[in-house]
Amino acid sequence: MPVVPRRDLESLPKYIPGRTVRGAIKLASNEISDGPLPSVVETISRLTPTVNRYPDGDSQVLRERLVRDLDVDVAQIAIGCGSVALLQQLVQALCSPGDEVLFAWRSFESYPIVTQVAHAVSVTVPLSEGHGLDLDAMLAGITPRTKMIFICNPNNPTGTAVYRDELARFIDAVPENVLVVLDEAYKEFVTDANVPDGVQFVRARSNVAVLRTFSKAYGLAGLRIGYAIASEVVCEALRQVCITFSVNAIAQVAAIASLDAGDEMFERCRSITVERDRVRDSLIAMGYEVPPSQANFVWLPLAQRATVFTDYMLDRKLIVRPFVGEGIRVTVGAAEENDLFLAAAREFLGVARPLSVKSCASIE
Repeated sequence: MPVVPRRDLESLPKYIPGRTVRGAIKLASNEISDGPLPSVVETISRLTPTVNRYPDGDSQVLRERLVRDLDVDVAQIAIGCGSVALLQQLVQALCSPGDEVLFAWRSFESYPIVTQVAHAVSVTVPLSEGHGLDLDAMLAGITPRTKMIFICNPNNPTGTAVYRDELARFIDAVPENVLVVLDEAYKEFVTDANVPDGVQFVRARSNVAVLRTFSKAYGLAGLRIGYAIASEVVCEALRQVCITFSVNAIAQVAAIASLDAGDEMFERCRSITVERDRVRDSLIAMGYEVPPSQANFVWLPLAQRATVFTDYMLDRKLIVRPFVGEGIRVTVGAAEENDLFLAAAREFLGVARPLSVKSCASIE
């Protein structure tokens, strides 16, 4: 009898990456346009002759460097191949078959995938009318089988964010045996002071974990490295299920160099958020509905027009990220890239001048 994969793999949700087309402008994957900072590129170049050696399996030097910024114990930090790998490790380490993982939907595409891979059960809660997380509905969705809750803040793909007071009330109401995972992949792009730094909750509660990544703001998506901040017990469990030497040596050193160039990185983030707000304001002036974003992308809830909008953009060598039947996520690129997208978005509506604000439902 031939080797047969798990039967449930046929029903496993598929992660759909942003497309890459030669000669096109890619605004689909939330990458930053500029790449790693120059000092980081130099550090990477110096290290390439040493890749014949295995990396530090515990990423100890990087963890000690992160302690300086996070004000937690080194034992409360775990390193992984991007925050998505740490998501899967969390489910593998803490969930047994049949345990429930609760999250909003739509949210990060990998949530149902990592949950099912670990034989846990996804429980989804619809977003609010404003395209944000409905924390009250999520609380109501907790059952005796709930083991973990994913809170994407800011939320991917809508860009909406949960504020400090409402998140604090939510965490206080969650049972102590349920881990609240604050996925903060876009934390560096947050400009609203009411959006909290999740580490404050880790310091106060043993059932909160924060995930962050070097893929977005730091421009290291191709090196795959991120980190978790959590209790010592949770971080030890993460390290137990981590594939040995999976976080490569260049990624570790590049992450340290990126942290050391933090001021330069945050200045670049500020320029991106200025462009983000300009793009959103321009789209609203055209008549699109665009919820407030605290990430490096904007969300257009175009519903059934998502596919035709995507095709229209692709014909103009612009790649955006469609969610069929729901909407479009558009990464904020360089100013000239954003200008080309805005011009195409105006053409899509068939207008030559800004219109009064109206909902997408009225243009369908």
